[in-house]
Amino acid sequence: MSTLTETAPAFVEMAHQIVWCGVSTVDVRGRPRSRILHPLWEWTDGSLRGWIATGPTPQKLAHLEHSPFVSCTYWSQSQDTCTADCAATWHFDDDTCTEVWQRFADAPAPVGYDPAMIPVWNRPTDASFAVLRLEPWRLRVMPGTVLTAGRGDILTWRAGGT
Repeated sequence: MSTLTETAPAFVEMAHQIVWCGVSTVDVRGRPRSRILHPLWEWTDGSLRGWIATGPTPQKLAHLEHSPFVSCTYWSQSQDTCTADCAATWHFDDDTCTEVWQRFADAPAPVGYDPAMIPVWNRPTDASFAVLRLEPWRLRVMPGTVLTAGRGDILTWRAGGT
């Protein structure tokens, strides 16, 4: 088991290089549902937090009301993979939405982008725009070299070390 201090920076580096990830939720019948989303991760003062700018669709709202957890998995053609299992919290307030909108706009490429390019989002205070805050409880980082050549380390961290 790795520490958060060694796993989180490696996770952010890999996630921000890959950019897009499969995000899975669970519906009220316990069935998984995945979609492709674009989180922005921040590793600051020993804490890792993710942000997703997204539309609050009825399906996403219902899934996260039933089970407020997501699993975010990244994969690249070099077989690099990383996963963050997280508690997810919706934010609809103007201050948080504006702040996260600006975080995406100010972030360097390839993870940064102008959210206004999404046709249904004219501004961060639109009802079609919301923010998911992600608080990881488990991280896993596996460079492709581990899979393809048996070299390197798999980093795994769990909150509470369990």
